[in-house]
Amino acid sequence: MLSREDFIFTIGYDGPAAVVDNQAKRKYGKLSTQQLAEKGLFRAAYSSAVYSKNPQELKFVAEAYHKLRGVSPADVSEADVAAQARLFGVFLVDVKRSIAL
Repeated sequence: MLSREDFIFTIGYDGPAAVVDNQAKRKYGKLSTQQLAEKGLFRAAYSSAVYSKNPQELKFVAEAYHKLRGVSPADVSEADVAAQARLFGVFLVDVKRSIAL
């Protein structure tokens, strides 16, 4: 399995290897899910939440994203949280190798 930092900054795959944005990883890799969302890095924040497997982090990212769009956090449903997987295209996959760009 990839490290958390490699997973959250994966930009694609080359066969069995994840292609990682090394510059973003160095700059933002140590930030928490909440800190990534607060900086507006929603794909990275969502990836971090997926990696942690914590439903509260997934909900936080959905609420932060919808707040930016002007939607009240109280109006964020479970369907909105589930829709983020399609929006950001992030799913856990078992990749053992990464390529840094």
